[in-house]
Amino acid sequence: MSTLAAAPVLSLGGGAVARAEVTEAGEITHGFALGDARVTVLLDGHLPVGTQLINGYDEARAQQVLAQGLHRMQDNALTIPVNGYLVERGGRRVLIDTGTAQLMGPGLGALHAGLAAAGVAPETIDTILLTHMHPDHAGGLLAADGTAAFANAELVVAQREWDFWHDDAILASVPEGSRGFFDIARRAVAPYADRLRLLAGEGEAAPGFAALDLPGHTPGHTGFMLDAGGEGLLFWGDLIHSTALQFAEPGWTIAFDADTAQTVTTRRRMLDRAVADNLLVTGAHLDFPALGRVLRQGAAYAWQPAPWQFGL
Repeated sequence: MSTLAAAPVLSLGGGAVARAEVTEAGEITHGFALGDARVTVLLDGHLPVGTQLINGYDEARAQQVLAQGLHRMQDNALTIPVNGYLVERGGRRVLIDTGTAQLMGPGLGALHAGLAAAGVAPETIDTILLTHMHPDHAGGLLAADGTAAFANAELVVAQREWDFWHDDAILASVPEGSRGFFDIARRAVAPYADRLRLLAGEGEAAPGFAALDLPGHTPGHTGFMLDAGGEGLLFWGDLIHSTALQFAEPGWTIAFDADTAQTVTTRRRMLDRAVADNLLVTGAHLDFPALGRVLRQGAAYAWQPAPWQFGL
């Protein structure tokens, strides 16, 4: 088991000015219709993750997988996207995760620019669903001056997740270098205290959204299943960090997984469900535009990106 106490410290880039990083095609958003909803994938940017952070990493096996052309490595690091999502349905706007804002330096922080490109003002967001409270998911809750970036949104997060990051005993037990995660998480959600809803287990997270308990990456890590008038989409948060490696090697985890054994158990359970139910899925770190289905491949899995007819 790996715990947050043993996790390396991310560069939080407190003095850095974030810039938007886009795909080679210049896209930071990808919108598509699904049933009675419109979904826009918002690319916040890219995060380099060194292979030393991947538990179980084997160079020979990684090169074998990478040779299939699914991903590129640079300076012994994988370039991992950070995605958020806007779902417009029934006159309401729901945002799933909020990106990094200025917290993690250059190459990230474009989610708010993506919303602007989609013609959506932050004050028109009705609900924010957080998969978990890591800085690349909760950072965008704050404006540059520390106030709420989404002035009218209700914040929805799992009770277990909230309790973990607000537990002073846990905070005191982790190395000093990791305590910044707790400070960031607490500051990010603080302005929403008067419009906060905590989820106790699975159930309705918002109209049309069912919460799914996906523990492991963090104690309260949560997925969301959208029912868009008979069409479904699973938002699975950080179930997978590397599109290239972790479908082929689902037992490989990342240093930021709080409980590695539980992470793998949850991952296999949800990948099996995605295969069995032929689910359309998306994830915060899947290759942009991050839409597709999971296929069985021997004892492992494969990623099948959605055909471009989803695009508009």
